[in-house]
Amino acid sequence: MSELTLLILRIGFLLLLWFFIFAIVYALRSDLFGAPVRRMRTDGAKAADGPGAVPAPMVAASPAVQAASPAPVAAPPITPSGGALPSAGGGVARQLVITSGVAAGTAIPLDDEFLTIGRSSESTLVIVDEYTSTYHARLGRQGDQWILTDLDSTNGTRLDGTRVSKPVPVPLFTPVTIGTTTFELRP
Repeated sequence: MSELTLLILRIGFLLLLWFFIFAIVYALRSDLFGAPVRRMRTDGAKAADGPGAVPAPMVAASPAVQAASPAPVAAPPITPSGGALPSAGGGVARQLVITSGVAAGTAIPLDDEFLTIGRSSESTLVIVDEYTSTYHARLGRQGDQWILTDLDSTNGTRLDGTRVSKPVPVPLFTPVTIGTTTFELRP
């Protein structure tokens, strides 16, 4: 091979290596620090877009869930289960209610067979805070029971204060904590 061909191959290989290095750094940065968050503008309100503006953490449901969810519930009572007793009602979980965090009081109907939770915009329940992984956890229905699975998240998922290491059933009115958000399954 000629010297020119070898030089072009070396430069091409070097560029390819640098491309992979930048891709790895970008993936690590988004996993460690999360995706950039923008504030949504409302009709009459001005959003803080200045250079010193710091976006607040947000919790949101996917568009399909937002359309199906009822209006946000008024401020929940101070009790961990929102005032309902675990022995009252029983039955099958019909909704996920966020009891603490940015979106406290929000209820999401449990209509699908599974629910994904994380920072990813593809998740059913999007929790944007620095303690939540991109793909953090999954809730799946098995008969009348919901099974919680941690998806190897960095900060873990807690069911009633205990870290989840394998798929576990979630009883009604039992707090599940992901990052700074806590929710319960309710009938």
